[in-house]
Amino acid sequence: MLEPLFRRHHRHLVRTALLIVGDRATAEDVVQDAFTRVHRRLPKLTDRDDLLPYLRTAVVNGCRSVLRRRRLLLRPAHDPSVWSAESAAMVAEDHREVHAALSALPARQREALVLRYYLDLTEAEIAEAMGISVGTVKSTTSRAMAALAKALGGNA
Repeated sequence: MLEPLFRRHHRHLVRTALLIVGDRATAEDVVQDAFTRVHRRLPKLTDRDDLLPYLRTAVVNGCRSVLRRRRLLLRPAHDPSVWSAESAAMVAEDHREVHAALSALPARQREALVLRYYLDLTEAEIAEAMGISVGTVKSTTSRAMAALAKALGGNA
């Protein structure tokens, strides 16, 4: 049941996690853990035909846990938003500035933008994945876009 879903969506889920956590190895671990958790919960899930929303939510929550652990483990002098050399090499030179600005956003704003503009989810799907209301998605996305515009030298 999960195998076709894995083949179809694994790469996009890893890219989503990568944009949130900033390094590929961690992103892959988060996605693997999400698939494992969903597999364990299959008997309890009511809508087995549409597991993608469950997976997205599990990936976002996994990313949140990783970032929370990083904040607890890392000293203030260390910047956890700095991309690893491997991840930075994967990002084209003309996109580095955008990724740096995205990484500087608060976690919730970054998550909302990644889900909206990278995965092209609707506001309702984002709300479900993040566990927030549609109104909060709208305001969070708006604030994030204004912050990005300011960071990139555009008009807010």
